[in-house]
Amino acid sequence: QVQLAESGGGLVQAGGSLRLSCAASGSNFGINAMGWYRQAPGKQRELVAAMVPGARINYPDSVKGRFTISRDNAKNMVYLQMNSLKPDDTAVYYCRHWSYYSPTNEYWGQGTQVTVSS
Repeated sequence: QVQLAESGGGLVQAGGSLRLSCAASGSNFGINAMGWYRQAPGKQRELVAAMVPGARINYPDSVKGRFTISRDNAKNMVYLQMNSLKPDDTAVYYCRHWSYYSPTNEYWGQGTQVTVSS
């Protein structure tokens, strides 16, 4: 059974930083991808960043230059460094882990709340 354990969320003032971590255990996907999504109240879940083998990392304009995704393949972990946080970044952040060859074969973390106060 694959489990994704997220950590690092919390309350921070605007302009501050947080680093989210996600550890995937029990995965037998082989070649796989990991990424971060977020969902703000009343809004759809959106992709923040993903690391897909052989693919370029794209960030939405809303976080470009402020957020950086990284991955430790040996530990099957993915990180999201968030700098210069804004109140609009307030959301539940979810980690996703999926099979490279079958993207619908996926797992999601339980989500970690990030709240940015003005």
